[in-house]
Order: sequence, then C-alpha cells, then structure tokens
Amino acid sequence: MPDNPTFDLDSYLQQRKSLVEQALDESLPVAEPTVIYEAMRYSLLAGGKRLRPILCLASCELVGGTIEMAMPTACALEMIHTMSLIHDDLPAMDNDDYRRGQLTNHKKYGEDIAILAGDGLLAYAFEYIASNTQGVNPSSVLQVISKLGHTVGATGLVGGQVVDLASEGDPDIGLETLDYIHRHKTAALLESCVVTGALLGGATKQQLAGLSRYAINIGLAFQIIDDILDVTATPQELGKSAGKDIAANKATYPRLLGLDASKAKAQELTQAAMTELDAYGEAGTPLRAIAQLITTRKS
Repeated sequence: MPDNPTFDLDSYLQQRKSLVEQALDESLPVAEPTVIYEAMRYSLLAGGKRLRPILCLASCELVGGTIEMAMPTACALEMIHTMSLIHDDLPAMDNDDYRRGQLTNHKKYGEDIAILAGDGLLAYAFEYIASNTQGVNPSSVLQVISKLGHTVGATGLVGGQVVDLASEGDPDIGLETLDYIHRHKTAALLESCVVTGALLGGATKQQLAGLSRYAINIGLAFQIIDDILDVTATPQELGKSAGKDIAANKATYPRLLGLDASKAKAQELTQAAMTELDAYGEAGTPLRAIAQLITTRKS
C-alpha cells in the first residue's frame, strides 16, 4: 500500500507529542517527600521523541479507539520506559553520565534516589492505568496491566538486561543471543506499546497478532539503528555518550554483521513491519511512517 502523500509525519508527531507531554506533566504532581517526586519528574519530563506513547495512541485509533481511551496507558508506558533508562544508566548497569542531553538521574540526585525514582515510576505506572482509564471494558484494562507486567519482568526487560550484562566482554556472543537481548529489552516494550493500544481500542485477535508482528519488527530495527548510531553518531547528536558499546566490548549488530549488513537488516525488518499494515489502507499511514522513521533517524 503506497504512502499517503498528504500525510505530514513531522506535524503528526509534534501534535501527539504535545498531547503526551501535557498528560505526563499532569499525571505526576509534586507531593511529599518532594525530592522523590522531583527526581521522578526530572527524568519523566526530560523530553525525547515520546515514540512509545505515540505508538500506543496510534494503534488504539487504528482499530477504532480514541486518544482519550489510550492516554493513561500511553503515559504509563513512558513511565516504565523512563524507569528502564534511569536504572540502565546506573553505575552497576551501563554507567552513563548523560541522557537526553542532561545529567542522568543518579548524577543529579544520587544513586539511592535514582533507584527509588525508577521504582516509584514503575509502581505508579500500573496504578495510573487502573485509576484513570475511562470508556474501556474492565477486562481489556486488566489484559493491558497483565501484558505490561509480563513485558517488564524477568520474561521481558529484566530478563533481557540480565543476559545483556552477562554477555559484556564475551567474544563468543552470537546473533542468537543478541537477538534474545534485543527482543526482550527493546522490542518487547515497543510491542507492548502497540498491542496495549490495540487492546484498549477493541482489536480482534487477528489484528492483535498482526500488530504484534509489526511492533516486534520495528523494535528490532530500532535497536539495530541504535547500535549503528553508537558507532557513527556524536554525543551531541545522541544526547548521551557515544561509543559505549565498543568500550564495553558488547555484542552489537555492527560488530557481528558490519555496518552495511546491519543497515540492510534494519530495512528488511521495517519492510516486513509495514507489510502487516496493508489491510488497513490509508488508516495505517501513521504507523507505516513511524516504521520508516525508525530506520532513517539520526538520534
């Protein structure tokens, strides 16, 4: 299905990002003890593309839902993503000093508060979905909460991070292990963004399966591009440290496949993702354009 020539992705993303930013700001007012709320807000409101919540909103609309139905879950997904970044940046993990162009949470507030800020965001994400979702069948909300719990735990983000840490410095890590890490650390959360939005919008089992495949493909493509940018981009372009993967001797797609083959793999995954949207016609344009954006981004 060809792209809609009248669709302006930049305007679409900017408009949705603005809605998400406002919702995030309103979702987490400062309370006592102020330091923990300030630390949570510091990272949650630090900017970024807001790609994950936008994917949630887009998939909900694609199957007939509304932005209002999906916004609490969209915010919760950004809370979970922010938690993962705060914890990833800690000295015991990836040990980064900068994220999104500013000091990482532990550099600003200390390691103890950073850990607690991540914990607070994770717990609040589930509370926020349960307390604020309106106009959705309660069984669908329960499915969303269950899906996110599966995504974050040892079956998802945590498991991927464990294998990632265990693999650092191991010269024998192959594509199978690398694929496991990226499917669990990056693709799993992106898949949840798309699938939870579709669940809230009332998607059929067939639609959920296709959108799941779409999201896993763009998630893997996203990580491949991340690996490439770590080699080719500057810290100013990335808003964080560059060259960290090489310094830590981590297995990456460029290291195992080379840059050209990695770029080709990302393009292949993106094309496969877009194929899953053929049945939606022009309604699938936003998700199709986001898939293309992932392989052309510079940061």
